[in-house]
Amino acid sequence: MKILHTVEFYTPSVGGAQEVVRQVSERLAGRGHDVTVATTRLAARSNSAINGVRIEEFDISGNATRGLQGEIGRYHEFLKAGTCDLMLNYAAQQWATDLAFALLDSLPYRKILAPCGFSGLFDPAYASYFARMPDVMRRYDHLIFHSDSYRDIQYARQRGLSHCTVIPNGAAESEFGKTDASFRGTYGVPDDVPLLLTVGSHTGIKGHALVINAFRRARIGRAVLVIIGNSAGGGKCLLDCRRRARVVKLLTFGRKKVLLLNPPREDVVAAYHAADLFVFGSNIECSPLVLFEAMASRTPFVTVACGNAEEVAKWSGGGIVIPTEHRADGSAVAMPDTMARAIERLILGPEERQYLGTAGYKAWKQEFSWERIAIRYEELYHTLVDKASSGSAAGPS
Repeated sequence: MKILHTVEFYTPSVGGAQEVVRQVSERLAGRGHDVTVATTRLAARSNSAINGVRIEEFDISGNATRGLQGEIGRYHEFLKAGTCDLMLNYAAQQWATDLAFALLDSLPYRKILAPCGFSGLFDPAYASYFARMPDVMRRYDHLIFHSDSYRDIQYARQRGLSHCTVIPNGAAESEFGKTDASFRGTYGVPDDVPLLLTVGSHTGIKGHALVINAFRRARIGRAVLVIIGNSAGGGKCLLDCRRRARVVKLLTFGRKKVLLLNPPREDVVAAYHAADLFVFGSNIECSPLVLFEAMASRTPFVTVACGNAEEVAKWSGGGIVIPTEHRADGSAVAMPDTMARAIERLILGPEERQYLGTAGYKAWKQEFSWERIAIRYEELYHTLVDKASSGSAAGPS
């Protein structure tokens, strides 16, 4: 098949959407398909093909609500050229998807939308965008969701849309299938000290403040919290984390330490393997990749009920979800003391920690490796393209 994936940003840019599209694209290319990714031009990207995936770059920014700027006409001509069998628009509310809406009825190939959570669903600024969305979604041949319960699929079902398939996220066996025990030695964390880990860019919405405050309050003795993330939010969150890290060290008389890191990917994977517990406090998510990565490293997790974290915990048995308040804007908020008690429970309970870690790893191995997930995309793509070839309508899945 000739496959087109569109996404706002792609490798070497780092983020959840980038990672999902990269993992699926590279694996489908490895299985013999012709895969192209249409995305934003980046100065840091020097190659037009990466790991078998062709990259088509555009100088475009914005979305249908904030406004669109750049090579819009060139992108429209690219989509209308019709050189693929199937197109997946990954994530709504960004230019690479929003600019496709006006062309859907005229494009000669199969079209799929993966909304990726509808993060602006409760934002008044996006009211007119979502008023149009049901009609837009009906014009796609199929819809892919990462959750069977999150707000994007609920939105679709409430509007009578049934041409949907749930394909979860995952973690790569090629990365997590091996253990690298070098992290503690590299970053000076003693083997006998509990290591807690959270991973997420410093955007201000990844819950770092909650995790640090809970870590400080948890009665677990000497311990280290590692926060891995880049300063994608402009630096304010990183500065706040540095200040909170100093407070933790001061108030615990140096018995607890917070390390703020932005290491290479191999060290991120090593951190997962070295950690005793993964702690996640994010406010807004769709389907957090980091929980699957924790499972792949046999690391149990404590998480707020953000995105479909509850569903991931139920699917895998790999962690516990703490009581969470869901606010009118769609964000998830939990209390530091609540998270602190959950941290205590697992750090001081090695048997439960081992049980959760083993259960999560087993579930990942059976269902949530990118190798298996890419095959699910491939099977769906084949079904849609075969129906197109036979002249049949693409029905619900």
